[in-house]
Amino acid sequence: MSLSANSSPSGRLGGISAGIYIHIPFCKQACYYCDFHFSTSLKKKGELIQCLVKELELRKSELQNKTIATIYFGGGTPSLLSVGELHMLIDTVYKNFKVVEDPEITLEANPDDLTSATIKALSNSKVNRLSIGVQSFFERDLKLMNRAHNATEAKNCLLEATQYFKNISVDLIYGIPGLSNKQWEENINIALSYNIPHLSCYALTVEPKTALESFIKKGIIENVDDDAAQAQFQILVEILENKGFVNYELSNFGKPNFFSANNSAYWQGKPYLGIGPSAHSFTGDQRSWNVSNNTKYIKSIQQNVLPLETETLTKTDKFNEYVMTGLRTIWGVSLDKVETDFGLNYKKYLLEQAEIFINQHLLYIDGNTLLTTKKGKFLSDGIASSLFKINLS
Repeated sequence: MSLSANSSPSGRLGGISAGIYIHIPFCKQACYYCDFHFSTSLKKKGELIQCLVKELELRKSELQNKTIATIYFGGGTPSLLSVGELHMLIDTVYKNFKVVEDPEITLEANPDDLTSATIKALSNSKVNRLSIGVQSFFERDLKLMNRAHNATEAKNCLLEATQYFKNISVDLIYGIPGLSNKQWEENINIALSYNIPHLSCYALTVEPKTALESFIKKGIIENVDDDAAQAQFQILVEILENKGFVNYELSNFGKPNFFSANNSAYWQGKPYLGIGPSAHSFTGDQRSWNVSNNTKYIKSIQQNVLPLETETLTKTDKFNEYVMTGLRTIWGVSLDKVETDFGLNYKKYLLEQAEIFINQHLLYIDGNTLLTTKKGKFLSDGIASSLFKINLS
C-alpha cells in the first residue's frame, strides 16, 4: 500500500534536487473552462507515450548533476494511462536519472478513471500521491463545467482511494456561477469527511478562447463574480485553518508533512524538466517549452530532435518571478535574498513599491521577509505585478 506521507518541501528537497513533470495530453472530453493543451482523440496515445520515453532518454544529460526528488504526471488526464504505461515511464526516469530513495510521485486523476481495480493496482506501483480532480460534489456544477464524472463517482473514488493511499490531494473550484456560500462550505466539508490531507482550490477563471468564455458572451452561462469568489476564498481559509491546514500557497492547503513537494519546488525556484507536448522546463537561468501540438511533437521526437523553444532569463525576469511566487506562499519574499541575488537597487525599489500596499494592510514585513496579509492573499498576483521591475538591466 502507498502510504508515504513525506511530502513536505523541507528536508527531502534540500541540496541539489530537481523535479520531472510529464504531460499527458489526452482527455475523454473537454472541460469548458480548460485552456491546457490536450486532445480528446486517443488515436496517437501509444505512439506519444513511446515518444515521452524517448524524450526522457534524449534529455538525460540535462539534470546529471542533480537528484530527482519528484515525478509528476499532469495533463490532460494522466489517469487515462494504464498502470503498465505509468510503470514504463517511471522506470525510464529511474534508468536515466539519479532519483532519491523515496521520491514523491504524483498522478493527477479523474474520479471516473479511479475504479477499485485501478486504485489497487496503483497502490502497488511507485505512485505514492494522488491528485484527484473532483472540482465539485454538486451535479449542477459538474455539468456546467462539462466534467466527465458525476458526484457519486467522486465520493466512491475517495472512499476507495483513502483505503490505499495516505497522501491524497483533492481539487475543488469556487466562484462557479450560481454556487452559494452554503454549497461551497458543503463542498469543503464533504472533502474533509474523507480525511483528505491536502486540498488545491482554485477560483473559476474565464480563459480566452475557451468554451466557458463563449457561453458567457452568448449569455448561456452567467459571468463569474470576483467579489463572490473572494468571499468564498475567505470561507475556505477560515474552515481549513480551523481544521489544521496550512495555506502554504495561494491555492494550496496542506496538513503538516503533506505539502506538495513538486509544487513547492516550483515556487521555491528549483529546477525541473518538462516532458511532453507543451511541457515547460526551468534551469534557474533558462526556461524552455515544447511545441503544443501532439503530431508535431511526435514527428520531431521520432527524428531525435527536441521540439522546444528556449529563453534566457534576465536579472529582471528572475526578480519578477521571485516576487510573484514568493508573495503567493508562506515563505514570502526575502529582502536579504533580493539584495544578495539582485542588488541593493532592487531591494530599494521593492520596498518603495510595496509601501502603498503595506499602508493598505495588504502586505507586511516580518523580520526581513515581505508577506501578504490575510486580506491581501487573494489579491497577491495583482499586488505582485505592481511590484515588478521593468527594463532594468
